[in-house]
Amino acid sequence: MSPLPAAVAARVELAIEAVPDPAAARRYLDTLRREDPAAWERIVTSPTALRGAVAVFAYSRFLADAVVREPERLLKVVNSGNFYRAFTVENYRERLLRALGEEAGATDFARFRRRHVLRILLRDVLGIATLGDVTDELSNLADAILDVAYRRIHATLVSQHGEPMTEDGRPCGFSVISLGKLGGRELNYSSDIDLMFVYGGNGNTAGPAVLTNKEFYKKLANQYTALLSSYTAEGQCYRVDLRLRPDGTLGEVCISAEGACEYYRARARDWEKQMLIKARISAGEPEPGGVLLEFVEPLIYQSTVDFRALEAVSETRQRISEKLAAKKRPRGLLDVKLTPGGIRDIEFLVQCLQRLHGGRELWVRHGGTVFALFRLRDKGFLTDAEYALLATAYQFLRYLEHRLQVDEDRQTHTLPADHARLELLARKMPPEPGGGMLNGETLRARLAGHLAAVQEIYHRVVRERRAEPVAPLVTLAERGAPKLAAFVDAADMHRGRVRFERFLEQASPETVKRLEDNPRLSAGVVDLFEHSGYFADQLLRYPELLDEIRAPFQFEGGHLRDAVALRRFYRRQMLRIQSESMLAAAPVFTTLGQTSVLADGVIAAAYRIAVNEAPPPANPAYRAFDQMMVIALGRLGMREFDLGSDADLNFVIPDADAAEQVYWTGVAERIIRTLGSYTGEGVMFVIDTRLRPNGREGDLVQTEGAYKTYFAHGAEAWEGISYMKARAIAGSLDRATRFLQELQDVDWRRYGQSMRSRADLRAMRMRLEREQGPRNPLKAGPGGYYDIDFALMYLRLREAGVFFRVLNTPERVDVIERMGSLSHQDAEFLRDAATFYRALDHGQRVSTGQTEGSLPTSPGQLEVLTSLVRRWTPARLHALPLHETLQHIRLRTRELFDRIFD
Repeated sequence: MSPLPAAVAARVELAIEAVPDPAAARRYLDTLRREDPAAWERIVTSPTALRGAVAVFAYSRFLADAVVREPERLLKVVNSGNFYRAFTVENYRERLLRALGEEAGATDFARFRRRHVLRILLRDVLGIATLGDVTDELSNLADAILDVAYRRIHATLVSQHGEPMTEDGRPCGFSVISLGKLGGRELNYSSDIDLMFVYGGNGNTAGPAVLTNKEFYKKLANQYTALLSSYTAEGQCYRVDLRLRPDGTLGEVCISAEGACEYYRARARDWEKQMLIKARISAGEPEPGGVLLEFVEPLIYQSTVDFRALEAVSETRQRISEKLAAKKRPRGLLDVKLTPGGIRDIEFLVQCLQRLHGGRELWVRHGGTVFALFRLRDKGFLTDAEYALLATAYQFLRYLEHRLQVDEDRQTHTLPADHARLELLARKMPPEPGGGMLNGETLRARLAGHLAAVQEIYHRVVRERRAEPVAPLVTLAERGAPKLAAFVDAADMHRGRVRFERFLEQASPETVKRLEDNPRLSAGVVDLFEHSGYFADQLLRYPELLDEIRAPFQFEGGHLRDAVALRRFYRRQMLRIQSESMLAAAPVFTTLGQTSVLADGVIAAAYRIAVNEAPPPANPAYRAFDQMMVIALGRLGMREFDLGSDADLNFVIPDADAAEQVYWTGVAERIIRTLGSYTGEGVMFVIDTRLRPNGREGDLVQTEGAYKTYFAHGAEAWEGISYMKARAIAGSLDRATRFLQELQDVDWRRYGQSMRSRADLRAMRMRLEREQGPRNPLKAGPGGYYDIDFALMYLRLREAGVFFRVLNTPERVDVIERMGSLSHQDAEFLRDAATFYRALDHGQRVSTGQTEGSLPTSPGQLEVLTSLVRRWTPARLHALPLHETLQHIRLRTRELFDRIFD
């Protein structure tokens, strides 16, 4: 092989010397050069690939070995257009489904995990992802693998035995409940995953080889655990730990929801209830697990502050920790998890405070330790100083834990005794706040300081506090609010009463007087607390948001100059929009239109912030202002954006600006980070850029010419047709609108005139139904919202290439009816069905802050959803219970879909 050019060779040396372990980086590069010279040359001649390769070689032997065996793994990661974006569960799930063959086994799942851990590690050690991003992505990856693996095994067993049905004839369902680190969405690189399996109830399968539900799910659980835990050439996928299930190792591998509820009601020990703080449903059907988690929540949280109960759990914890430490840790080595003041002490302290205060203060109920710390400080249960010490110590210890584990993909928490290995570990830690790097001595000193600080707080909070008498609440009448007191007494509050009483307890005299003097405002606040736990928590945390209730929505975001102000503005305006939706029964598509206007505005503001903060363009004479066009697709493109929606965005530049593609890519990445960063205050919304040409593999920012070429020659039908729901929202709007009209003309000539679209769209719809329908029946199941969406896309494309700047679903129905492609009767039904589906989705979002994809199983939650949906749907849809109305609409929607596509 010819020698490298001098400049490239110098760059390689600089890259090697910049990593914590230059010797390992050099050794693996030399090995790769011998075994795959072509791949080696591609890596060392690409600055991005070289930087990624030496980072992997320096930080992780198990991933370095994988890269040497298959260098293409690394090249795909660093050259993808989504390296700067955190993946959601759905992102991982879609990739996994594409990666697996029909006969996928344990090796395929383990290979997928290893490939994506490589991506996560690179984002971590290159400083692109925060600690929270890393643990969140590791958890999302695990959730996706758990869900796809479950559905594969479930489908195989159903083909043999039929679907398990309960005794009253309903599909049984099976929930995979995660606990511990995965449950809290704070998974390590090499954690065990603590799981519990719950099924719906007694009954039998409906197939030829009949099994009881218990037999069916026991068989499923055993195959599932074996698949995830098997050792393969790609390593293990996950080590599954089922010891936290009811009755531990003596209990059944899976249990009915009714049996689990009875166990926690009658026999569970206190620590077993406490560990359910982190419990959540990671895979399977949500209903059985939802029944259990709703049942146990009142058992977890105490309604009074009683430290005697806490101390009893503390003693149990201490005995367990001492046994685990003696068993796992070699003599004389420090375990950063189990040592006094370590990770477990912080997590236990947080859970104790959550149990003690979570009965009255629902805001502190959160499975994640970092978020829970923030919320405990936010409500005054930790001082600012205690929070700062605990949060800083926890971050330091978790980084240390990650660096220990990622080297060999081994669950270890012990500090190395060897001086050289300790020095290397110190160099792998993130820089100090002042920018300095740690060495072995300073690492030990920082660790000792953090452990001592945690022990002091732990001792003071857990060991020394005692039960304190709770002063009786001052009544509203005594606070000079007799009318408000009478109103609250008369209000038939059920679900929101605890939150509302807490709100009144902490309200200022001025707030109480406002509510006393304004019955309309009081009624609105009560309604909001009763029907929206999400916005009730927002008001508890930010009482000043009371000013936004019933205030008119007015977007005036031109003054916003930083991300913090933008986030606060978004929160205030969102409450204005949603309070009008709930309290004034605003039409659902009006609300979605207003939310879309709000999203448009904050995206435009984020654009301005990004241009102001970005490094200068390569050409000093280049003047950047609005050349990059931001295109919205999907729900935002149709002006049907909602609380908790993802925003589908694409970034396009004129051909004349192609020389500054790198600059505009940096601007686009800043926009994505500003809008989608997870903070203590939450996230505005997540940006999804997968609908660009070539999807995830395409450049984040592309030219107009690249788009036109792709859609004229390379795009699939569904890709081109998705741009029928596109509109310009930032940058040069007029130019972007002309560009979109040109793209739609290409689509119509390619798909509308040729009539290719019908078969392509139907195939795409059926694939979505197979892949997403079981977990999201309201959208992707038979007769779900996608049936309406695909039918309207096809009919509009079939008739004419008329360009519309923007159309929401009712407007699309109107246009197609005027074209003569829909009868008046069918059009009326589609308007009702679209309104009903959007109302269901919207009701879930305003109630809980997120959509579930299916009707809630809890009677209380279903009652709330029914009340909300009937505010936004016509009276003719109110005659039947919500689930029966849904069933009628699904059947008729599928009948209409089949009629259009057959």
